[in-house]
Amino acid sequence: MSWATGVMVYIVIWWTVLFAVLPLGVRRVERPGKGEEHGAPERPELLRKAAITSVVAAVLWLGFYALHRADIFSFRRLVDGS
Repeated sequence: MSWATGVMVYIVIWWTVLFAVLPLGVRRVERPGKGEEHGAPERPELLRKAAITSVVAAVLWLGFYALHRADIFSFRRLVDGS
């Protein structure tokens, strides 16, 4: 696996994990003011969620890398059909 493939796989994993982490701990605004949406989160804590996402994505990427190095999972095998 080239470094570019590794980076792209990490980016895909990161975004997938982000969408799984975003709804955690969200509370709606009780009394929204003028111009605020009823479903808007009170405190989105995006930096905390980005940090959690980065750690979880790194662990998942390391698992993917280990499977790839052990030749259990290969992109080339998927393309070649063997």
